[in-house]
Amino acid sequence: MLGKPLGGATINPDPTGQYGGLVWGPRHSVAFGSDDDGDDVPELCDNLQDLMPQEGEDRSDAADVYLRVLDRCIELAAASVAERMLLPGEPVPSVSDVEQAVALASLVCKSAEAVERFLAFCEQQAHDLLPPHGPIIMALSIVLKIRRTLTGAEIDDVIATTVAGLQLAAERRRRAEWRKAELVAERFRAACDHADTAALPRSAPDRVR
Repeated sequence: MLGKPLGGATINPDPTGQYGGLVWGPRHSVAFGSDDDGDDVPELCDNLQDLMPQEGEDRSDAADVYLRVLDRCIELAAASVAERMLLPGEPVPSVSDVEQAVALASLVCKSAEAVERFLAFCEQQAHDLLPPHGPIIMALSIVLKIRRTLTGAEIDDVIATTVAGLQLAAERRRRAEWRKAELVAERFRAACDHADTAALPRSAPDRVR
């Protein structure tokens, strides 16, 4: 959604109950039996809190942190937004996703109210970004239900195949509409030719008769 590479996704629940499904980046391989991301996000955010710019301080050096927080919170919100697109009712919130989002937002917000509004903004961003890609999300959900786990390359392949199909369908519609326009133009031209012929003056012998 935000142009970042994926390592994979799974809907297989974690045996220890840590998650019911997971999407991870290229360096994160928890779905395949190992986890190379040792830092817990809330703990990491606590460690970063003292390093963030204070009131009145220049924030340019921390701009990448602010951007990363925004992108990550949109990604976390997108899970619930996508579930609402595909499933009836309200999705069951992921405790870990909520904890991560709150911890990340707290890095760039000064109050609990600001955190709430920031996360609402991120959810709205996800809501604005996802619907135009509904067919792709539906295709991924179908394949994921069948395969249970997909690598990043397999996800890219599903997306590419779906996009190609959508483009082909759009091209067929365009050609059908163009052909329809051609037929309308031909009928209009024929009607004009008939009208011109009928309007021509008759020859002298015809007038005598």
